[in-house]
Amino acid sequence: MAPSVAETVTTTTEQVSNGLAKINLKAGEKQDNGPAYPFYLPYWDVEEKFPKTEVFEVEDPGKRANPAKPNLLNPSTKVNHLSPYIGTEITGVQISQLSKEGLDELALYAGERKLLVFRDQDFKDIGPERQIEIARHFGPIQRHPTSGNVKGFPEFHVVYRDPEHDQFREYLGTDRANLTSWHSDVSYEKQPPSTTFFFLLEQPDLGGDTLFASQVEAFNRLSPEFQKRLEGLKAVHSAVEQAEHSRKRGGPVRREAVEHEHPLVRQHPVTGEKALYVNQGFTRRIVGYKREESEYLLRFLFDHISKGADFIVRASYKPGTVVVWDNRVTVHSATVDYPAAQRRHAVRLTPQAEIPAEVTV
Repeated sequence: MAPSVAETVTTTTEQVSNGLAKINLKAGEKQDNGPAYPFYLPYWDVEEKFPKTEVFEVEDPGKRANPAKPNLLNPSTKVNHLSPYIGTEITGVQISQLSKEGLDELALYAGERKLLVFRDQDFKDIGPERQIEIARHFGPIQRHPTSGNVKGFPEFHVVYRDPEHDQFREYLGTDRANLTSWHSDVSYEKQPPSTTFFFLLEQPDLGGDTLFASQVEAFNRLSPEFQKRLEGLKAVHSAVEQAEHSRKRGGPVRREAVEHEHPLVRQHPVTGEKALYVNQGFTRRIVGYKREESEYLLRFLFDHISKGADFIVRASYKPGTVVVWDNRVTVHSATVDYPAAQRRHAVRLTPQAEIPAEVTV
């Protein structure tokens, strides 16, 4: 049994720099400004390889959910909506204690509200096995082809930054003044993710939040005639640049980069809502358009999404926060607005879902 988040961890781990360092401390404690959760430090093995992802059958758990959500929300639950279009903060619910029916209702609620911010989660009962068990309820977990994962648990995608390791600048380039980068996680997969879990392990005193935007409301704000022009179009989502960047840095490419075509406008399988499905991170071109036509339209859509202040919310973090969102109908971006001397550490579990569906109604 691997340790829970709160158990004592004595481990030899490959540091972010790929150098070896022994860390001996209890989770939640700091020693010489070391990480509070060394078990979850990012691990890279350039020899690690994953097989090609095969297409799988999937039934969205939200289709089984009771719309009243009695197994998720109880009389002691406090719900605070962050905006009319996206985002709900929830206290009084322990994700680790939810039944299968409660997890079904969580899938439905994430689809309806796009983003859920769970507060005061008790990490002592939610070690890596239970975290993975919960995420698998929503679909097979994507194993990231290039990012750092947790040694022995390749299902985790690790987000880590400390005074010596700035993954955002390394990934995006040091010549960029604005490090905001809107994306939907691994949208290049044939079956991109749906209900996604983000466990905050360590957070700066101030800053380091995540911006989330509703792709549903972004679509709704377009004129009916423009919406008609977009429906039926497809765009290429690509992992090629991500893989090439990892190779150049001496990092792993655990499986060859893929590219897939997805509808520019997709329909949520449970709520039936229509949403834009483009993002700066992975959408490269519109199928059938000349390059300049594609670039012009995508640039407009990217700007339309990123400037939609009234359908964008800022998810703030504090100890015990777990964020859940539906990748099919949202985009998000980290905000690198905190001092370089402070650490930010989180892990993500990313269940894959159905092949994106074109609009049918």
